[in-house]
Formats: sequence, C-alpha cells, structure tokens
Amino acid sequence: MTDVFISYWSNVVNKPDDPWYEFAKKMIETPKVVFTKTLNKSRWINTDIARGDLIEEVSKIKSQNGRDIIVYGGASFDSCLIKEKLIDEFYLFINPVAIGNGMTIFKDLNEIQKYTLIESKAFECGIVLLRYEAKRS
Repeated sequence: MTDVFISYWSNVVNKPDDPWYEFAKKMIETPKVVFTKTLNKSRWINTDIARGDLIEEVSKIKSQNGRDIIVYGGASFDSCLIKEKLIDEFYLFINPVAIGNGMTIFKDLNEIQKYTLIESKAFECGIVLLRYEAKRS
C-alpha cells in the first residue's frame, strides 16, 4: 500500500499543472511513518520506518509534540490500533454499496468500546461521514 500511495503522490508533485498538485505537495512534505515487517529503510523523503512492536511505536509517536496523526492502513492494522485503544477519533465513511463480505476493523475487540458522535455529513454521491470520538474512562 505504501509504495503505491507514496509513488502516486510523488508523481503528481512533479506535475505543477495537475489539479491535485497542491495536495500532492502536502502529502509529500508531511512526515510519514511506515509500519513494516519487510523494509529495512525508506525509499521516500519525509518517511521513517517503524519495525518494532506496533503498540510501542504508535505510543511513542503519540507522545511527541505535533499535530494530529492520520492512519491509512489495512483492516488488520486498523483493528490492532482500535483493540489497543490507540485511536482517539474516527472518521468513518459509509459507502452505499453492499459487498456481502470483507474485513471488519472491529473484529478483534474483546471488550466494549464506546464512542460519541461528533459530526455527521451526507455527501451528494450518497456517502455519509460519521465522526466519532472515543469515550475514555
């Protein structure tokens, strides 16, 4: 996923006439961390590699000063972060398509986690954004 993601935006940032050019610049300039079991070093600028324990690595990042952290990842990666209560806020996009199967990001929970709805927004295309904040006791 990382190779396609970063390679795509690296390509767009070389095309100043592209309508996504400004967004691509932000994507390339924003510091990134890739969690991997296969890479030893990064091939991309502004990108660090995390190979250690996922919980420790994410906790270390969260303890640093800075802005919000955005996670792009597969269902098993997201599921692990959710299970360990490392996600403070969710932006869930509900797409009006029934596929009948797939991976759930909540499958590994072994206890109830509660969330507060912060925002909901419907888009013309039918997608609905639900923004939730985790309730922590």
